[in-house]
Formats: sequence, C-alpha cells, structure tokens
Amino acid sequence: MIGNHFRTVLLLTVLTVIIMLIGQMLGGTGGMFIALIFAGGMNFFSYWHSDKIVLKMYKAREADSQSAPQLYGIVEQLTQKAGLPMPRVYIIPQQAPNAFATGRNPDHAVVAVTEGLLRYMNNREIAGVIAHELGHVKNRDILIGSIAATMAGAIMMIANFARFAAIFGGLSRDEGEGGGIFGLIAMSIIAPVAAMLVQMAISRSREYMADATSADITRDPDGLASALEKLGAYSKKIPMQAEPATAHMFIANPLGGRRGLTHLFSTHPPIEQRIARLRGQNPGPVNHSQPRPPGAEARAKQFWDRLSG
Repeated sequence: MIGNHFRTVLLLTVLTVIIMLIGQMLGGTGGMFIALIFAGGMNFFSYWHSDKIVLKMYKAREADSQSAPQLYGIVEQLTQKAGLPMPRVYIIPQQAPNAFATGRNPDHAVVAVTEGLLRYMNNREIAGVIAHELGHVKNRDILIGSIAATMAGAIMMIANFARFAAIFGGLSRDEGEGGGIFGLIAMSIIAPVAAMLVQMAISRSREYMADATSADITRDPDGLASALEKLGAYSKKIPMQAEPATAHMFIANPLGGRRGLTHLFSTHPPIEQRIARLRGQNPGPVNHSQPRPPGAEARAKQFWDRLSG
C-alpha cells in the first residue's frame, strides 16, 4: 500500500509538471501561473459539486433503513468497522451490477449501488463491494481522482488553445522563453496524451488500494474477489448506460474491459489481476470451472494481514 501511495504522489507530480510546462510554453512564466490558477479553479468546483452532478446524472435515489434495510445495515456495519462517518446511501435504477463512492470528504461521502448489484450479489459479496467503496472514502480517493481528472482536463483545454494560437498566428515565431512555435505545437499534441495516461494510471493504482482496504475492513478478501468475478461476467451480459467521464468512479469499468495496449487507457486494472491479488495468487487468467483449493481463503487472509500490517 505504501508503494501505491508513493506512485500516486509521483503521478500527480507528473501532471503538475506537464501543466506547468505547457503553460510556460504558451505564455512564459505568466502562462504557467495562469494554467495553475485555471486548474485550481476547476478543482475547487469539482470538489464541491461533483457528487450532486453524478447522482443526478444516474437518477440515483436516496435509501435509508426503512426503504432498503438490508443495504443500509451492511453500510452501517462496515462504516463502524472502518471508523468512518455514516455516508449517504443511494440506489441507481440500472440492472447492470456496479457501485461507486463520491463526495468531497468522509463527512460528506456517498455510496451508490445499482439495483443489479443488489439483485445478483449475496450479502458477503455486497459487503466486499461496499467495503471497497468505503476504502475509496477512507483513502481520500475521491479528492485525488477529482484533482487528477480536472488537471488532465485543464491540460487538454490549454493544449487545444495553444495549438489554435500557434497555427493561426497567435504567437510569435521567435518567442524564446516558450520554446518556439514548433515546440508549442509538439507539446500541445503530446501533453494531452501524457496527461490521460497519467490520469488512468492514478485511477488503476487507487483501485488496488481500495481492494486492499476492503479486505482489511471485512477480513474477507474472498468476498470481494467473488463479487469481482460476478461483475466481470455480468458486464458482458448486461450493458450499463454510463458516461465515459464517470467510468473511473465505478468499482468495475461500466464501459467494458480492455486488453493489450489499450489497457494503458483503462481506468481500471484487469479484474483477473485484482482477483489474483485478493486471493494471494500470481496474476493470470481466472479459470471459473476449477474449484478453489482447500485453505485458499485462510491463505488469502494471511496474505492481506501481512500486506496491511
């Protein structure tokens, strides 16, 4: 987990460097500071309003102990184990099983699950999924993800402006501090791709951390592993109506899995690798037809005990 923390800090630093470089090339030192202020403004808006926007986007309805006693009870129990304030609980009217967490901090957190998750998962699997989302809350992943997403978005918008300005004569060809018009055009093409790759890498790193936190909260890593197997299977059978901009929020990619080089542009690690980590195995294809060997669950728990302590 310490390695994932370090990786996240490093990747966020890379995003900051990219936005400073392209800002400097666009307008020298002044352009660099303008770019940072612009990104900061976007971060501030996202920090305060992203939860309301995404819940409205998915037509989520709030649940309580009367309307959804089983779900609410699971969330309440796991929240106490995690040492977190009780989040608001929402249900999304979609049949594809999935879930996400949002909110600007643990005191204003939201955990949302689809109707399909409640339909196709047993209590043990639901607990694993809820603990994963609480892991995002506990690890401040919502804030980190918002910062990464808005910084990447700022880089892309500034890069588009820089390319437009360079092509249509908005900048002088002998602009020494910024690196010249050709350097600016090159940066305006490379920077958005690099920013997107870094953003996706941050998202994948935080998913692994949330999986580990879920295992620590429930003391049952196989519950989440079983849920991930079902999520992977149902994602191929029941498509989810989801916006690409919010795909990184869900426990499993609602847009479907990716293979090969396109994995670099995926917001989630491969489900097979996540399951293997939870079960203390070497990552590889999951064979659903083979039963698990005796004692596998105990070994997985010992694995996570060593990892988290």
